[in-house]
Amino acid sequence: MQPKIMMKKKSISASKASLVLFLCQMISALDVPLDSKLLEELSQPPTITQQSPKDYIVDPRENIVIQCEAKGKPPPSFSWTRNGTHFDIDKDAQVTMKPNSGTLVINIMNGGKAEAYEGVYQCTARNERGAAISNNIVIRPSRSPLWTKEKLEPNQVREGDSLVLHCRPPVGLPPPIIFWMDNAFQRLPQSERVSQGLNGDLYFSNVQPEDTREDYICYARFNHTQTIQQKQPISVKVFSMDSLNDTIAANLSDTDIYGARPVTERQPVLLTPTGSTSTKVELRGNVLLLECIAAGLPTPVIRWIKEGGELPANRTFFENFKKTLKITDVSEADSGNYKCIARNTLGSAHHVISVTVKAAPYWITAPRNLVLSPGEDGTLICRANGNPKPSISWLANGVPIAIAPEDPSRKVDGDTIIFSQVQERSSAVYQCNASNEYGYLLANAFVNVLAEPPRILTPANKLYQVIADSPALLDCAYFGSPKPEIEWFKGVKGSILRGSEYIFHDNGTLEIPVAQKDSTGAYTCVARNKLGKIQNEVQLEIKDPTVIIKQPEYKVIQRYGQVSFECIIKHDSTLLPTVIWLKDNDELPDDERFLVGKDNLTIMNVTDKDDGTYTCIVNTTLDSVSASAVLTVVAAPPTPAVIYARPNPPFDLELTGQLERSVELSWIPGDENNSPITNFVIEYEDGLHEPGVWHYQTEVPGTQTTVQLKLSPYVNYSFRVIAVNEIGRSQPSEPSEQYLTKSANPDENPSNVQGIGSEPDNLVITWESLKGFQSNGPGLQYKVSWRQKDVDDEWTSVIVANVSKYIVSGTPTFVPYEIKVQALNDLGYAPEPSEVIGHSGEDLPMVAPGNVQVHVINSTLAKVHWDPVPLKTVRGHLQGYKVYYWKVQSLSRRSRRHVEKKILTFRGNKTFGMLPGLEPYSTYKLNVRVANGKGEGPASPDKVFRTPEGVPSSPSFLKITNPTLDSLTLEWGSPTHPNGVLTSYILKFQPINNTHELGPLVEIRIPANESSLILKNLNYSTRYKFYFNAQTSVGSGNQITEEAVTIMDEAGILHPAVGAGKVQPLYPRIRNVTTAAAETYANISWEYEGPDHAHFYVEYGVAGSKEDWKKEIVNGSRSFFVLKGLTPGTAYKVRVGAEGLSGFRSSEDVFETGPAMASRQVDIATQGWFIGLMCAVALLILILLIVCFIRRNKGGKYPVKEKEDAHADPEIQPMKEDDGTFGEYSDAEDHKPLKKGSRTPSDRTVKKEDSDDSLVDYGEGVNGQFNEDGSFIGQYSGKKEKEPAEGNESSEAPSPVNAMNSFV
Repeated sequence: MQPKIMMKKKSISASKASLVLFLCQMISALDVPLDSKLLEELSQPPTITQQSPKDYIVDPRENIVIQCEAKGKPPPSFSWTRNGTHFDIDKDAQVTMKPNSGTLVINIMNGGKAEAYEGVYQCTARNERGAAISNNIVIRPSRSPLWTKEKLEPNQVREGDSLVLHCRPPVGLPPPIIFWMDNAFQRLPQSERVSQGLNGDLYFSNVQPEDTREDYICYARFNHTQTIQQKQPISVKVFSMDSLNDTIAANLSDTDIYGARPVTERQPVLLTPTGSTSTKVELRGNVLLLECIAAGLPTPVIRWIKEGGELPANRTFFENFKKTLKITDVSEADSGNYKCIARNTLGSAHHVISVTVKAAPYWITAPRNLVLSPGEDGTLICRANGNPKPSISWLANGVPIAIAPEDPSRKVDGDTIIFSQVQERSSAVYQCNASNEYGYLLANAFVNVLAEPPRILTPANKLYQVIADSPALLDCAYFGSPKPEIEWFKGVKGSILRGSEYIFHDNGTLEIPVAQKDSTGAYTCVARNKLGKIQNEVQLEIKDPTVIIKQPEYKVIQRYGQVSFECIIKHDSTLLPTVIWLKDNDELPDDERFLVGKDNLTIMNVTDKDDGTYTCIVNTTLDSVSASAVLTVVAAPPTPAVIYARPNPPFDLELTGQLERSVELSWIPGDENNSPITNFVIEYEDGLHEPGVWHYQTEVPGTQTTVQLKLSPYVNYSFRVIAVNEIGRSQPSEPSEQYLTKSANPDENPSNVQGIGSEPDNLVITWESLKGFQSNGPGLQYKVSWRQKDVDDEWTSVIVANVSKYIVSGTPTFVPYEIKVQALNDLGYAPEPSEVIGHSGEDLPMVAPGNVQVHVINSTLAKVHWDPVPLKTVRGHLQGYKVYYWKVQSLSRRSRRHVEKKILTFRGNKTFGMLPGLEPYSTYKLNVRVANGKGEGPASPDKVFRTPEGVPSSPSFLKITNPTLDSLTLEWGSPTHPNGVLTSYILKFQPINNTHELGPLVEIRIPANESSLILKNLNYSTRYKFYFNAQTSVGSGNQITEEAVTIMDEAGILHPAVGAGKVQPLYPRIRNVTTAAAETYANISWEYEGPDHAHFYVEYGVAGSKEDWKKEIVNGSRSFFVLKGLTPGTAYKVRVGAEGLSGFRSSEDVFETGPAMASRQVDIATQGWFIGLMCAVALLILILLIVCFIRRNKGGKYPVKEKEDAHADPEIQPMKEDDGTFGEYSDAEDHKPLKKGSRTPSDRTVKKEDSDDSLVDYGEGVNGQFNEDGSFIGQYSGKKEKEPAEGNESSEAPSPVNAMNSFV
């Protein structure tokens, strides 16, 4: 039989599946391939494939459909229980069961009552191999009761006081959605001051004069019955201080002192919840909603915190002006105390909500179907968690296992059933029930014992084509029970294949890692078990690789020129290559200047936009190669102009006015070479200390030829000058004569003095030595002085030669020292130096951080805490703390790999840090060490932690092969990083039409152990887009997309020697040739399907003539052309063809040009009789409108539309059932429901106009429903009455099940 997937019959043929489908066979039990023919032959216990939800609320006006679908071999029979006893559907005429199905249909629309069928239903599907059962399905009809009558007193409140308007809606099933509006159906504005609570009440933190109105109306919407109930309007009158003062003044004399107290500001008081604490219980996975609304003046602001923790990131949202805290997907970790704080300028108030998160049962390991051979062993495991911990119970074929027929091969051990030495009679369906006070889980899993001889599912003589030096994978998909052994032979009489040049996969596939030409030939696969033997032969062909023997080359072309790129290829003679050109990795511009030839690309009339990288891509069915070249577009060379050059060097340098610390330098500029000199650069050479090295001295403007230079003592100076203009710098001038300045005491001391110990018992004092010219004289030395800081010691000094380091030995470990270094020469000392602070040498830290704790935040992030070490034990500069962490094991993959430790350093005295980039579903270890300048201290004890599951990466690949008229084969690779236990794959696909519009999206869930799928029942010659991703229990990973096309007809299937196993392109065709003809020209257009970048031509001739066709070439790949120079009033034939596709043309089309027209035409719009006729028609329409207006305003009732027009909002008008016009107001009582129109069909839409603040905003879809915030969209739909009402002004209230309240 064929398994059912997403309500559509899909069969998966392993005969056309490739290697990947069978790489995932189970070791502990047999894996049955999803081959349609094989599945039809094998017996299989029942499996429930579709069932109604556990809590099923039904519309009491519609037939009740309780779904129960199952598969099995032989097909199962179905039975039902109701409230624990057998439900005999044959005795109830209102109940029927669908053919070949267990789905029940209870006929309510023909006399049945939904209330009579309330109860708990359970379905059983049974065949000779066992019985599967559904969940307990609780059926309850929805209810939308009327609002109870109540007398509402007007609310009179003083300005600034708080106010609560109670809604108290009727209790319905499911509960209604509440919203507040006014008489004009406009939603009431809400803000931090005025807002609706979760219970539906309207809260005013403080009232203002503008809150005075008489139409505060609470509405309750019941979704299942599509009914709205309306509460009576509530009146609110706010007395402002100004009005009170005016009232008092009118009743007092001028001599009286009067005045009402001003509006009093008040500190916050919580309106809800009351008291200082409250509790809330929420279930795991639900949305937690906590609310705090406060009174006060000024209006309080609400803030939320979690005591002793942080609000969860990415799951926390604030709604209703931060009065509502919303946490999605709650877990046990979200339990705790949540505090809301209301604050204004006068004070604050707070409330603590203690949240406890419980959990209904959820699967840890759900039992899975087990296929065994006779005599084999196996286990069924059922593990669930919850809060409180759920209890586990087993059933066999729907009967508690304790009273089920005994099976000697079966043993129950808590949450596990162990099978030993099973026989065919051991086949059965087992049910695992995990339950606690918050719910239950029920899972069916069958044990199917099969004894089958070997079968090979790979088609006989299948042809594999591989490029030389690439891997070759030859399939041998098999099945048998017991599991067969597989052997491979080459040729008919060849010996068994062995050796390192072959790889034998567990699924039967033979892999040749490097296929050579001599690998070509026939290969035989043999499968055998104790019940038989079978063999199959496949063919392997090795093809030459495709090579670009002449690649495009880099080109530089002048603007408006012509350029050509070559791309000459060599390929296997049996493969058909296609060549595609790209510009900057995108399609070529749609421009007739780009001409694509057989082996070149030519660009005419090159412009600056053509600059870029051009790539030639060559594709065959087996390989693809590419080569690129860059095109640079330059401007045409400019006309000859004046030559500009760098200036010539200055000359004739002269020194004058020599002093001890200064000298004057002068020079004569060289030729400036048509570019003025902007400045001169003066450099000097110290022939005494650094001969041959020139240093920058200064620079002066280009108009100056002398400069006064400052000099240093004891330097033998030479100078040179360089001229600079806009072109560049000149060559240096010849050096000036030398000038030696006199010696003097040093003017400065060494810089960058430091004291850093290299060992625990020394102090290394370093400094930057003075340059030669800074010594100011011969005999440069340094006086180094030091003493321990904060100790009453004398300075210790030593004079050293011209070095830059001195080491003080025998110091204590890491103590501070005062240090100074003074320069001196033969003439004396430099000025007194400044002191710096240094430290003697550091030693390694003595202790490790303690109390290391790890808090796993999510699957890739953890937070580590530790206690700091005492600073005395650091024995050096505290650099920070280093966290060493490494992955011990990946829980989703058993293979271990080399342990790579990672290190994170946290600077300073931090006591916590974040560990990012962790791998989900893995075990880690870490330790923490303190570090100083010497190194690291001892490590803390290793801490072990685990990361939870995450979402997987995208599948490693998605290939679409084997196209037929109505099917495609999909193959995929598992995610490189599963990040957990894969639960399933999700495949979505939708068709794409010729205008690239997307069709309906179909979704398929695929078991995680599958690696290929055959989609059948597809449309022929249709392009489909596929979206594919993997899932773990956490959620879905990134998806990959692919597109493929089913073939047009059987002729479109290429011979296997050409392209077996690959998706072939549609055979090219040109269709829908259309013409639009004028007198002397015709517009020809067409639709094209086939390879990109086709070159079209149009052929035409006189219809019925035997003359040759005339041919016009179409520029580019456009799909239209204008034929010019045609003869008026003549019939023509036309057809369209494509260059390079021999004999490929469209069908012929015939058109006729228009007759020759007179040169002068009469414009009817300017004729007097036409203008008079139009005026008469307009006058008649105006009279009819006036008569209609007078008739509609007669009587005591007025239409809703006119009331809505008075409010200038066209969107708030409810539509009548019969003709789409707007209903009328009724004088009925306030609680009467609004009358609905008939249900809007799925293809009807209600157009939304421009209003953004009306009932339109409350819609849930095109059927005219309401959104969550209460706005109304279009026509509110419901079921039609059996008999239409007569007239449109009945004051009878329609049933609340079938109508909405009248808006009064």
